[in-house]
Amino acid sequence: MPSTPSKTLETFPNPKPGRDFHIHMEVPEFTCLCPKTGQPDFATLVLDYIPNQACVELKSLKLYMWSFRDEGHFHEDVTNRILDDLVAATDPRYMRLTAKFYVRGGIFTNVVAEHRKDGWQPAPRVDLTQFEHQSNTRG
Repeated sequence: MPSTPSKTLETFPNPKPGRDFHIHMEVPEFTCLCPKTGQPDFATLVLDYIPNQACVELKSLKLYMWSFRDEGHFHEDVTNRILDDLVAATDPRYMRLTAKFYVRGGIFTNVVAEHRKDGWQPAPRVDLTQFEHQSNTRG
């Protein structure tokens, strides 16, 4: 059966809930529509998080991201909406979503939204390393 877009985010149990570890994901083909013009907006989304009890399942994340393809959203709105939905699904210790929208009208837009669980502080030596941009072949 072919996959279809979905607003459902599935999770699985964190395999190491007693340890802070950094999960990094990139979504290089995110699309939504400009609510003013109806023209497509393209972005690379970068998700970094430290899970608590649950991790987001990748296929459901892909279908969730796909669900925005035919919806109109301002860049700031869609970035915060996605972060809110991911936080609601996973209740992470920390999560940052960076949306890097491609040029529109001569302007590049980057939106960064963060969530920090109440009371959570990173250990002094936690290094949330900036990963190099990945190519399709990772080569």
